[in-house]
Amino acid sequence: MGNLIKVLGKDLENCPHFFLDFENAQPTEAETAVWNQVNAVLEESQGVLAELQSYTGAGQEIREAIQNPGDLQLQERAWSAVCPLVAKLKRFYEFSLRLENALRSLLEALTCPPYPPTQHLEREQALAKQFAEILHFTLSFDELKMTNPAIQNDFSYYRRTISRNRINNLQLDAESEVNNEMANRMSLFYAEATPMLKTLSNATTKFVSENKTLPIEDTTDCLSTMACVCRVMLETPEYRSRFTNTETLLFCMRVMVGVIILYDHVHPVGAFAKTSKIDMKGCIKVLKDQPSTSTEGLLNALRYTTRHLNDDTTSKQIRALLQ
Repeated sequence: MGNLIKVLGKDLENCPHFFLDFENAQPTEAETAVWNQVNAVLEESQGVLAELQSYTGAGQEIREAIQNPGDLQLQERAWSAVCPLVAKLKRFYEFSLRLENALRSLLEALTCPPYPPTQHLEREQALAKQFAEILHFTLSFDELKMTNPAIQNDFSYYRRTISRNRINNLQLDAESEVNNEMANRMSLFYAEATPMLKTLSNATTKFVSENKTLPIEDTTDCLSTMACVCRVMLETPEYRSRFTNTETLLFCMRVMVGVIILYDHVHPVGAFAKTSKIDMKGCIKVLKDQPSTSTEGLLNALRYTTRHLNDDTTSKQIRALLQ
């Protein structure tokens, strides 16, 4: 328990908070089975981000093919450029499904009886850290996707070409790689502004609806506690100074925003209502106190990917803070 410090008098009474050691938490024997399962997925996440970061698309080849529809060589060149990119997009989509399963395993572990969620986070810090790592990856992936229009352009061209050749009774090799059903699912995934976040939101909502005997508060309290943890660590110099890596600050901010969005999607009245267990004013202020280069994307995520921000129950003050 040396890495866990109760933070007293910093917040609402109904919002417990701890210092979680995001840098060094190691799994206990009881956590090992779930930790290993989730770790196998998380080990792939950096490779996925690196591939997405280097994704340049086939814009030039596609433009030339469209401008010269009668030039078969240009058509083949565009197709040859797009096919490996679509295979890459398929891998990203399939990774989102594995990430969804990993999140489910963590939610089961962090909300199961007999312990309340707060105690789970206190006892199982390595799993809490993995939950945070999934959120960190999710926001990082979606930020990269939102700033890369080539992804949807490439995939649209791929689907148009498949359709055109199907009409002409031509079978293309790539169809065995991405069949029509897979292409439809990928199309829905990439049509989302923040596809990974949407995946996690849907998975969390599904988890709540499928676990009828588990009070919804157990899941939302897990999320609100994590938001409190991150906010307190960010606004308290004493705790910030414990981080050995400056990247941990950005990690904390991403995680805080990620759990707020999940909470807002799962909780019946959302994160912005007065009855919410998340101090939204405090969380937004913490973000605005950081350099805008590192937080503008996160503030936009709160503005555009939450569900309840524009509800009548959201105070004018909170809306003004996010203007």
